Amino acid sequence: MNANADSERFRNGAEKYAAYLQTPEGRLRLDLTFANLQEFLPQAMRSLRVLDIGSGTGAIAIRLARLGLHVTLLDSSLPMLDFAERAAREAGVTDRIALQYGDVSQLRDLFLPGSFDVILCHNILEYVDNPCAALSCAARGLRNRSSLISILVRSQAGEVLKTGIQAGDLALAENNLAAEWAHESLYGGRVRLFTPDGLQTMLKVAHLISAAERGVRVVSDYLPPQVCRTTAYERIFELERKLGRRAEFAAIARYMHCLARSEASITKDSV
Repeated sequence: MNANADSERFRNGAEKYAAYLQTPEGRLRLDLTFANLQEFLPQAMRSLRVLDIGSGTGAIAIRLARLGLHVTLLDSSLPMLDFAERAAREAGVTDRIALQYGDVSQLRDLFLPGSFDVILCHNILEYVDNPCAALSCAARGLRNRSSLISILVRSQAGEVLKTGIQAGDLALAENNLAAEWAHESLYGGRVRLFTPDGLQTMLKVAHLISAAERGVRVVSDYLPPQVCRTTAYERIFELERKLGRRAEFAAIARYMHCLARSEASITKDSV
């Protein structure tokens, strides 16, 4: 009975997460991250192998499969994988999708080193016990120096602004200046916060070098009520794209998006 209750809880969680991705906030996080990722995908995409760690409902994985990439979805929730499988079937991309049950701690057992051209590590380091070790383990899966790893994490600075502007909690905003954890609103519980310096340190330990940093959701969470986030979505998206590419705005975004390669790879982009 307990196992069935857990299964039902996670199944409800999968539906809840899929619903969140349909909200303006969820869509922006997904669309902005995917747009950033597309800028750095290699040109010869049809032969690329992708690993999506903590893939959830497979929203980005299916977009990549539609481009012709072969994507392995790794998730520790069977209901999430079931949801992703249904979505892949509806999208007609099951031949380019592989499902693997497991989590980041099992990467060494599940995949050989150098198995993937692109690795997605989106909103997973926030929940693991040792994000630095998890990132190093993920980087081990990159095929060569031109392979790409995409990292999306919750920003400490963004949490400060959220609690100060959106919640109006000045005491919590001040506390978040040095906080390592925040409350996660979708499922409840804690979520780890990251700083640019902390993320750069993790990259060095994992022998990665950043090719680009982008901010995701700089101002959209704080727009006044007269701006309809649904009807003005495209304008908001375009503004966020411009803001997220500028370092001074990316530094205060809700999420930090880093695209990195192996240590001896290319220099940083000048865009």
